[in-house]
Amino acid sequence: MYRRNIRHILIPLAVALASVVGYNLFLRPVLPPQSAQLTETIEPIAPPPAPPQPRSSGSEEKSVRVLDQSVVPSSPHEGFLEAIRDEIEKHNLSLAETKLKELPSAVLSNANTKPFVATLWNNLGLHQERLDGTRLSVKAFKRAADLDDSNPVILMNLAHAYWEQRDRGLNAEFLMKLMKVAPEEPFPHLAMADLLQEQDELQEAAKHLDQAAGRARHDPALQSYLAAVTTKVRRTQSVESRMTARSSTHFVVKFDGEEDQSTWISALEILEEAYREIGQKFGHFPSKPIMVVLHAKDSFQQATGSPAWADGLYDPSLGRIQIPTQGATTDRKALASVLRHEYVHALLRDRLGASSGMMPTWLNEGLAMQLAGDAWPELDQAMQGDMKVIPLTYLEGSWSALPASTSTVAYLEANSATRYLIERWGMAGVDELLKALQAKSTMAAALQDKLFVSYEQFHQQWIESFERSRS
Repeated sequence: MYRRNIRHILIPLAVALASVVGYNLFLRPVLPPQSAQLTETIEPIAPPPAPPQPRSSGSEEKSVRVLDQSVVPSSPHEGFLEAIRDEIEKHNLSLAETKLKELPSAVLSNANTKPFVATLWNNLGLHQERLDGTRLSVKAFKRAADLDDSNPVILMNLAHAYWEQRDRGLNAEFLMKLMKVAPEEPFPHLAMADLLQEQDELQEAAKHLDQAAGRARHDPALQSYLAAVTTKVRRTQSVESRMTARSSTHFVVKFDGEEDQSTWISALEILEEAYREIGQKFGHFPSKPIMVVLHAKDSFQQATGSPAWADGLYDPSLGRIQIPTQGATTDRKALASVLRHEYVHALLRDRLGASSGMMPTWLNEGLAMQLAGDAWPELDQAMQGDMKVIPLTYLEGSWSALPASTSTVAYLEANSATRYLIERWGMAGVDELLKALQAKSTMAAALQDKLFVSYEQFHQQWIESFERSRS
């Protein structure tokens, strides 16, 4: 989400802002570990609803995802298969995979042993997933599905891996097959709706969301998510039905034909430049064209449901950058700032895929500001008097409910902390953090495992660096 730079009013308001922040959100005195500068704190902000996973976890995982491999079918190769099964059960995964790849074609073509080999590949993939995530397991699930494409457990596991990796294998043909094999599962319809949204087929997407909801009657969390997304899709369909679309190599821009005819060319030029420049800096380019919707200023908030202080947003559930464009034709610099900022959000979503919800909002916003080149003032320029720093752990969830004054502090902190992260560990360190988050590590675990610093230590070191810059 983009918040316009307000350097010209921020510093004079800093002292007053401190009291506003305290009045609105600082609810109880707390002394966070290793940070004497922080004398008050706020209640953590709840994260927005995340897309559900295709399979449940925890105590139900074995009954849902693991196939029975206890009985090895009788065949001349029974000993080979039994040995591979034992290696999987002993977690000797590399050896098991090597032996599976070396099985003779006679085993793979035999009607009696072929499904069992598929079972072994499936179960191997589950063990790999627990250790290294779906980046590795997707290959095993593909092997299993090639051998037995009628097994709903195998296909659902492959769908899970595709979804996590944003793999193009999760296409309409695969999803239609999955719907036939697993007719009571809501996930294939949810994934199909997501695919249709990316193709701008919103009416068809809404139909599949309805079908997913009908199959999720016993899952209140999924029902809630589907209701929210369905409402958003239908509202978007209503708003965009009167818009005109224009495309470039990597973007599709929608706009009101009467009000924004002269804006879309500028928007596409800015976006294509951002694609090249930011992609090279970040080391990642989007896997598919990104949708950008240009709204009239007076309809932006109602059309998007964004907070009043937002000047643009990227909606991951719809895969769209959305911005108001009043005055954009006369202020290209402002238009470029918003588009570049939101493009980074879209790029991060594409990079992390279904794991993007693991990224703290402060890091998401901070990277958008740093990579887009947003010209925000330094935190030390804005912090005056007794103004307090908000702990980063309390800026991990959604900021949409923040008062405008507090959102300013949040953006300043995100910018400052992320710049410190990049200066201290470089973009290579950021890349390692993103890999850990993509594998569903928490931010605390990612910092400890990849940068060898605890969350508390990182926070304290950032504060000390900030304090040195003020002295």
